[in-house]
Amino acid sequence: MTLIISKRVSSLTQILTFPKWRTCGTANLEPGGCVMFIQQPHDLVIVAGEPVTLPCTIIGYQGMVLWVKDGLALGVNRDLSGYPRYDVIGDHSKGEYHLLIERTELVDDGSFECQAIQVAGRSRPAQLTVLVPPDDPVIIGAPVVSLRAGDSLNLTCHANNAKPAASIIWIRNGEVINGAAYTKTLLRDGKRESTVSTLHISASNIESGQQITCRASNKAAPNGKEATVTIDIQHFPLVNLSVEPQPVLEGNLVKFHCAAKANPPVTHYRWAKGGSMITDATGDTYEVLVDHSFFTEPVSCEVTNALGSTNISRNVDVYFGPRLAAEPQSLQVDRGSDAVFSCAWIGNPSLTIVWMKRGHGVVLSNENTLTLKAVRQEDAGKYVCRAVVPRVGVGEKEVMLTVNGPPSISSTQTQQALYGEKGQIKCFIRSTPPPDRIAWSWKETVLESGTSGRYTVETVSTEEGVISTLTMRNIVPTDFQTIYNCTAWNSFGSDTEIIRLKEQGSLRLAVIIGVAVGAFLALIVLIGTLGAFCCARLQRKDMHLVMSSLPVSLSSRQREISGTVKSENGASRLSARIGVETVGGPAGGGEGATTH
Repeated sequence: MTLIISKRVSSLTQILTFPKWRTCGTANLEPGGCVMFIQQPHDLVIVAGEPVTLPCTIIGYQGMVLWVKDGLALGVNRDLSGYPRYDVIGDHSKGEYHLLIERTELVDDGSFECQAIQVAGRSRPAQLTVLVPPDDPVIIGAPVVSLRAGDSLNLTCHANNAKPAASIIWIRNGEVINGAAYTKTLLRDGKRESTVSTLHISASNIESGQQITCRASNKAAPNGKEATVTIDIQHFPLVNLSVEPQPVLEGNLVKFHCAAKANPPVTHYRWAKGGSMITDATGDTYEVLVDHSFFTEPVSCEVTNALGSTNISRNVDVYFGPRLAAEPQSLQVDRGSDAVFSCAWIGNPSLTIVWMKRGHGVVLSNENTLTLKAVRQEDAGKYVCRAVVPRVGVGEKEVMLTVNGPPSISSTQTQQALYGEKGQIKCFIRSTPPPDRIAWSWKETVLESGTSGRYTVETVSTEEGVISTLTMRNIVPTDFQTIYNCTAWNSFGSDTEIIRLKEQGSLRLAVIIGVAVGAFLALIVLIGTLGAFCCARLQRKDMHLVMSSLPVSLSSRQREISGTVKSENGASRLSARIGVETVGGPAGGGEGATTH
């Protein structure tokens, strides 16, 4: 049934009189006659989806008739091909140009005019108001809203896309529930509105199984549209997660049991570790061989029923050896600056951290951080951060400390070569940053690289440092009397090492002569000892035969023999001393004596 609400106007006719039209009442007017609108459109209110007719009858006019909506021409006479739902109806001979709109829509809402364009005649503007019923109301959570016992209830109902905005009421057991809050929102088309109503009911005023209805209505739907929700008071799953055994050593089997009580019943279990799903566990138990990660990443059991989910998690008291949580980094610092190393370990039970320098037994720190104040170049080297979990395990991490400073040269101060052969002397340079320059100098000569006469300088870099080698061809005696300087520079300073060259052949000859002299002296001492022993036996025999007659001669003989042995021993020691000095003197000077 079509609902049409009309607004009456004081006059149903409008006469447009122009200077050239002086008479009325004739169907075929000539110039000088008049035009009369005997039917004009008037304001209407219509519900979307229903048809509506806007009347227009003009007498005394045979020209073109135009319908206009909101200032926009719809078409001439009966041609409205651009609007398939629009049609011009009525008897043309009687001047009827009624506008029929089938299945009105919101876009039809507007102001319409009927115009006799050739005489500039127009009807009064008629406002067509299209009403739109709200969409079916929607209650969030419907059709069943479950509550935990003791919780209050909040219901929200939406009634959207209505013109005018819908009114919402809440009904329970046939009675309206008061106290709801409302908000209205105008949509982008500027005509329709959406209404949201929120109802709060305290826990003491709710019963399980109750039905609450949201009814939305407006002028287009006076009887309203309804949505109903059923209240079901339930409780979430109550869960207890047990872990057996505990504590447990890494690598052993552990069983998790997830015991749950729920109304409505449990629908499924879901297991996770450290936030990642465990796909092979679906029931209320989970068994696994644990490692160190179970100590820091909890295992969780999520139990779900129709109302929702409850999640509970537990860590496992796993005993495991040290594992790096923050790896220490090697450092390169300037001499005199502080060096700070940091490392972090995890382990269970509690672990002990020890910082030491590699090759030294001194504990430098028992903290995660090792601070070396005002480092020197001798502090450079490898440092170890070691963690110990008693009765479980040990772990360590090595870092390198590099100290920027002047070069440091370490070399044998006396090096050897063979006369007439090719000889080499080397100096080893530790330098951070690497040396900018290395030079050998002797007498008036300075050579950094390449060859100069009999001399060649070569430099080789290794992981430990730089080796610079001075090579001499055809060694001559003066080479053994020359002092050689090896000097290295970098941006922090320099270092110099003095090196002497010693004749390798002279040293070998001195050793041979010394060994020969020592053997000879030992032979002399042995012969003297045997002679003294034999003489002593003869003396004892003589003493036994002539003791009473020769006491004075015996005593004299013993003193003579004793003096002879002492003098021989003294001569032997003197000969040995002279022999050593003779070998060592000319070739090596004082150094040969020092070697012996």
